[in-house]
Amino acid sequence: MVRAFIALELPHEIRDRLKGAQDILRTCPARLTFVNPSLIHITLKFLGEVAEKDIPRLESALRAVSFQPFPVVVGTVTVNNPRRPFTVWCSILDNGRGRDLFNKVEDRLEPLGFARETRGFTPHATLARIKTPDPALMSVIRSMEEATYGDCVISGMKLKKSTLTPRGPVYEDLMEVVW
Repeated sequence: MVRAFIALELPHEIRDRLKGAQDILRTCPARLTFVNPSLIHITLKFLGEVAEKDIPRLESALRAVSFQPFPVVVGTVTVNNPRRPFTVWCSILDNGRGRDLFNKVEDRLEPLGFARETRGFTPHATLARIKTPDPALMSVIRSMEEATYGDCVISGMKLKKSTLTPRGPVYEDLMEVVW
């Protein structure tokens, strides 16, 4: 079995800027587990455990997704839910193109037995997971509300393998679709 997901990659320059946002978040007394900056990405769809024999069919379905490159702005740092936050993320502004791509991927993968998501797609790049919240977290986030972290063009998607280790996940590219 392979723990897998589909990702949209962000360029190194943007991930470096997001590391700066993480450094500001580290000043907060909340206990946060930070994503390694080199691994920050936009998750299009988490697939979970996939049988290795099913990977070729999955790759074929992803190659069949027709799409065009699209611009994104890596926006402001926020939380998934202000009332009960468990993730600190950076918003992704894409004029709905990420959602359009997500829907096309869902259409291709559902016949292969991958359940459709019940929640709507919200494009974001996770920076940290909140282990122990602290009220100061929201004030630290508010101090960054004017900042944005750059823009880029998304020109493809990757099928990635995720191996969990005690030092954090290790990602491996299984395949890439370039438009």
